[in-house]
Amino acid sequence: MPKPARPRTTNIRKTQRFAQMLLKITNDLAVSKSLDDALETLVDITTTTIGAERCTIFLNNKQTEELYSRFAQENFSREIRILNTSGVAGWVFTNDEGVIISDAYGDERFNKEIDVITGFKTRNILCVPLKTMKGEKIGVTQILNKEGGDFTEFDLEILEAMSEQASVALQNNIVIEQMKESRKQELEFLDVVCQVSSELQIGPLLQKIVHAITKMLDAERSTLFINDEKSNELYTEVGEGLGATRIRFPNHLGISGTVFTSGKSINIPHAYADLRFNPSFDKQTGFFTRSILCMPVLNKAGKTIGVTQVLNKNGGTFTKDDEVRLEAFSSQISMGIENAKLFDDVQNIKNYNESILESMTNGVITINENGKIMTCNVAGLKMMEVESSEIIDKNITDFFIEDNKWLVEKINLVESRGEGDVFIDAKLLFGGEELSLNINVLPLTSVNNDKLGSMVMIEDISSEKRMKLTMSRYMDPGIAEKLMAGGDDFLGGVTSVPTVLFSDIRSFTTMTEELGAQNTVSLLNEYFTIMVECIQNEGGMLDKFIGDAIMAAFGIPLPHDDDVDRGVRCAIMMMKELQKFNERHVAQNKRTIDIGIGLNTDSVISGNIGSPTRMDYTVIGDGVNLAARLESACKQYGAHILISEFTYHKLKQTYRTREIDKVVVKGKTKPVSIYEVVDYHTEETFPNMMEVLGHFKTGFENYQGGKWDPAMKSFKEALKLNPGDKTSNMYVKRCKTLKAQPPEGKWDGVWVMTSK
Repeated sequence: MPKPARPRTTNIRKTQRFAQMLLKITNDLAVSKSLDDALETLVDITTTTIGAERCTIFLNNKQTEELYSRFAQENFSREIRILNTSGVAGWVFTNDEGVIISDAYGDERFNKEIDVITGFKTRNILCVPLKTMKGEKIGVTQILNKEGGDFTEFDLEILEAMSEQASVALQNNIVIEQMKESRKQELEFLDVVCQVSSELQIGPLLQKIVHAITKMLDAERSTLFINDEKSNELYTEVGEGLGATRIRFPNHLGISGTVFTSGKSINIPHAYADLRFNPSFDKQTGFFTRSILCMPVLNKAGKTIGVTQVLNKNGGTFTKDDEVRLEAFSSQISMGIENAKLFDDVQNIKNYNESILESMTNGVITINENGKIMTCNVAGLKMMEVESSEIIDKNITDFFIEDNKWLVEKINLVESRGEGDVFIDAKLLFGGEELSLNINVLPLTSVNNDKLGSMVMIEDISSEKRMKLTMSRYMDPGIAEKLMAGGDDFLGGVTSVPTVLFSDIRSFTTMTEELGAQNTVSLLNEYFTIMVECIQNEGGMLDKFIGDAIMAAFGIPLPHDDDVDRGVRCAIMMMKELQKFNERHVAQNKRTIDIGIGLNTDSVISGNIGSPTRMDYTVIGDGVNLAARLESACKQYGAHILISEFTYHKLKQTYRTREIDKVVVKGKTKPVSIYEVVDYHTEETFPNMMEVLGHFKTGFENYQGGKWDPAMKSFKEALKLNPGDKTSNMYVKRCKTLKAQPPEGKWDGVWVMTSK
């Protein structure tokens, strides 16, 4: 009688064990508490059933396109991440096909680096796709080192069945974990938004924001750049991982600049492979940038106010989810940033205004709508000789009393009318001393014209300050300060020997007719500003403006050892600055100016001269008159700077000059030699200067000796070298006239001037 077929019985038993195993997998995974718990259960069952040393479950991350392990047996618990196309696991996932590898190191798909990292020696591999019932790939199951031999086709069949059975439970756990993680992120997001929204200080706010972004996106570093609209720069003083580094750069440069100008986000998985990335900052900081997520920060009006930059996502590159979360967060933080910036601006304005008040020399008092004194600056406290506690929070009716009570009435009147009022040379009594003050009372109103109170500005116009202001009009403030320290006797009248300078604009009347009133005033203001600076740079005193003319003096009220040279240097500088002035005006198609300057050194009287209601510090005397005559004579000689012999003989320095005449000015009888200073000229304005001066000197000596023909010859030689030398041309004409009509009596070389 034949025996029963054992293979059929064996297959039935295998099928029963197989079904029991799958049922156990289903039951065990059903009671798992988490994804990690489910993975651990599956790994234990798989290694026990098939008989292997190690099993690893790789799950696929769709965002990063990576396979990552969440659990491994024995002592190896580090997370492994590989591209889902890399290694044996990547090949299985990509090709959707299980594989048996008997010799791991002999297979080119095997990644030996994993063994190097873990210290594990892989002999053989069994790897199958991990798919759902619908055929969706969610990862791979990989078993290493079959105990006692190699993996078989039956092992492959079992592993595929187990993986398919486990996929349902694994997918459910994945979904649950994603929901929990999403919920956790939402709560963290709301918490961070609340923290950011409650911060008004820009520094701490930025610190909170970058810390939140770094944590939220699981990155190594993040930076929030704010746009500086004044300088068109992106800047930050706070950056996660930056320490105390401050960064500022033009808002169109680099990746951040591109994002700011375009308003579009950029996600760069590999920084050094992107041409827009500038590695120089990495070199400066020693940081290595792998991945970048950069996004604009928009305000509620849609205007870009900054850029958020996040670097180096831990474990991979930035995903679409990261972009969505950062975009949502950026939209929430923009309001906080603008509020903090507004608060910062208001605080800066407040500090700025307080600094202005404290630095003012005039007293400033502010009063609220109820008559209470709210603020008083340092100058006001000093002026009124009170402490801050004696005036702040006091009612004006309690502070301004008795002799000062009149000011309360004026303040109330200003508030009721809503119009300011000024009280010149008013009197207030403080500390038993009467002060002379200019008081300006102004109403304070809001942007909606609501009454806020009033402001009182107090200017001290005591005699010392009045005198100092008067002197500062004429001379350098430093000189005025020294004079004030020495008392006011000098104002009564002092005789001295200064160098007086006069300058005047040529053809000014014609100029005013051409320019009109407004343009004339503008031209004069520009011209006077330059000329006065030349005077003050040499320590001179501006005496006065006489229409378009300037009168100045060097050596009063305080003398110097070189006042004569100071005056001549000033005249030379005035001509040089005038040349620059005219060059600018020619380029701008504006009117140019020509001037004459006369200087004389002689005895004058200086002092405060005038009436009780109007006095000016000035100089008078013959020394002043001669300087004025020389300035006028510049027209006749075609010169720009003429000095008297009294000035010439006291000069300590050497200048390029020529004696051009010996004259008797109008109103005088004694002749005076006059000299022209030509140092300001250039080769272009006075060609062949030294040769011309030589010929002119010879001609002038012959002229004074009455030798008309030799004189004319020398003057003509000078004109050949410089056809524009008006002085030589004048002498040619004068010699012709004297030759045709010889002077009566003995010729002494003196020319009598008939006009001023």
